[in-house]
Amino acid sequence: MTSRRTLLTWLAAGASATVLAGCSTGDDALAQQAGSEQGYVSGAGVITRVPVAERGEPLDLEFTTLAGEQTSLAQWRPKLAVINLWYAACPPCRKEAPDLAAVSEEFSEQTAFLGVNVRDQAAAAEAFVRNFEVPYPNMLDSDGRMVAMLSGILPPQATPSTVILDSAGRAAARVVGAVEESTLRGLIEDVLAE
Repeated sequence: MTSRRTLLTWLAAGASATVLAGCSTGDDALAQQAGSEQGYVSGAGVITRVPVAERGEPLDLEFTTLAGEQTSLAQWRPKLAVINLWYAACPPCRKEAPDLAAVSEEFSEQTAFLGVNVRDQAAAAEAFVRNFEVPYPNMLDSDGRMVAMLSGILPPQATPSTVILDSAGRAAARVVGAVEESTLRGLIEDVLAE
């Protein structure tokens, strides 16, 4: 009787392990990185488009840029807003910086860009902006208000990430991980064409 009970226990444990393994996405690089110690999301960005009918409420936040300008996301409407989360020591953030700069200049008439530094002090953030010749405003999110506002859109600790807000200020698309120039251009063009 004891050996039968032991056998049933082992079978149940094996079945549970099989079910759990079947539910996990072992090849999901983003899921694996979420629990890593590296502090950033590497590799290609995971792209999500939000249909117009499924977009939530407009997002707004007042903030001060690194240049000392007081502004808000609402003041930028009806332009689209592109919000990029980054920090200076993040390798994918450094890789995507030239692409973000190029696209921001290309769409400067229709789109407002905002860089959101999620970790650094002002000196490190300003050095990054200078080194990569970032042409758009940046802010320090020292108190986490921007990240908190985006928490329903982005997974926690997803840096770099980029969110595109439509002309009404609603989240229309996101890229979790580094964004490439052609991808960002296409997403902006899609939202502008709505």
